[in-house]
Amino acid sequence: MMFGSTQPETEDSKWRRQLDRFVKANQQELAALFWGLRLEHGNSQGTIGIDLQPKPHFVYCPQAEIEKLNDRVENRLQELLGIIENNQPETEVVMIGIGKGEIKLIQFAPEPKPEVCFEQVSKDVDSLLELLEERMSEQISAF
Repeated sequence: MMFGSTQPETEDSKWRRQLDRFVKANQQELAALFWGLRLEHGNSQGTIGIDLQPKPHFVYCPQAEIEKLNDRVENRLQELLGIIENNQPETEVVMIGIGKGEIKLIQFAPEPKPEVCFEQVSKDVDSLLELLEERMSEQISAF
């Protein structure tokens, strides 16, 4: 019996780990994007998604579509819906990672707050999208 051995990494866990690393390395810019899109779209219900296929890119996930998906998967996304619905955008970023037919919640409270991140980054939403999608392509390998 071996102690401390690690299981070989599966493709399913690889995309999640890469996404976690990307989010950690780019928290300020992601918070700025989150706030900038909120300013553009107001309080519309939904959140940002990071879709990893066919190549990493951002998508908008309307709450109504997440609710439809929740119905199709026998309410297994109910907790996720509650988190999105109760998000406090002034202090917390909530996004969805989408890969390999699965989703992953991305949630963090940046320092400084998202509004300040947006001011400090000094880029418009389109520039932030371009910058972050370029970084995703470099940091998250295709699967």
